[in-house]
Amino acid sequence: MKTMFLTLLLAVFTLFTSSSCSTDDENTTIAPPQTYILVHGAWQAPYVWNTVKANLEKQGQKVIVVELPGHGADNTPTHTLSLDVYRDKVIDAMNKTEGKVILVGHSMAGMVISNVAEKVPSKIKKLVYIGAFLPESGQSLGDLAMLDPGSQLGGSLVQSADQLTFDVKSENLVHLFINDGSQAAKDLVVNNYRPEPAIPLGNKVTLTAQNFGSVQKVYIKTLQDIVISPNFQDQMISKAGISKVYEVNTSHSPFLSKPNDVSDLLIKIGQ
Repeated sequence: MKTMFLTLLLAVFTLFTSSSCSTDDENTTIAPPQTYILVHGAWQAPYVWNTVKANLEKQGQKVIVVELPGHGADNTPTHTLSLDVYRDKVIDAMNKTEGKVILVGHSMAGMVISNVAEKVPSKIKKLVYIGAFLPESGQSLGDLAMLDPGSQLGGSLVQSADQLTFDVKSENLVHLFINDGSQAAKDLVVNNYRPEPAIPLGNKVTLTAQNFGSVQKVYIKTLQDIVISPNFQDQMISKAGISKVYEVNTSHSPFLSKPNDVSDLLIKIGQ
């Protein structure tokens, strides 16, 4: 009887300590899941985030990829588009989630997520700029692009006769956006190419310290970028006072050339 009692006591003790150790491990190794909202840049569409999205979801994160109007499969009339239309599309996606989100924008979408943060700062945990335009109040993307002598994009742009879209010369598209990518990645960019709506590129943002300024910001620099040069990225980062800066040694589309690196950084930023 005594032996049976001791055996039972040992079993209970083992179960208790095993459960305690398991809980401690979980608390120290598993980060709480975040909601990431990913916004693509100009001349691109949601497809660019496919691998990053899959990587994040494998790690238990929730991911929403926004298709901006006039991009991908969306056929909103080009003349109706504006930076505010883009903003509202992102806010609509955010409103379908619970709690705060990590809002990620690439290139032109840096303008979009800045505009979103001015409107709904309380919904955003962090803004993440990836090789992105980062404006001051009163600036448009066009204004910023003119300040970047290191960019090779301008000479490749062709405006449509109705002035509603910009094309990138086909012979320069891969070189500008994904020159370090695999052939499959390059083919994705070429096969999914659409002219870029022009009106939003000229729309200026109004940003305030109370709203936009209150949101924590992180920047991921693209070190081989020839669309938004690394030197100009540094200038925007400095003016915005961003202290959390990471780097990826890629061209303008790191989510295509090094998606695992981008996923890992986003997980780190989320923690």
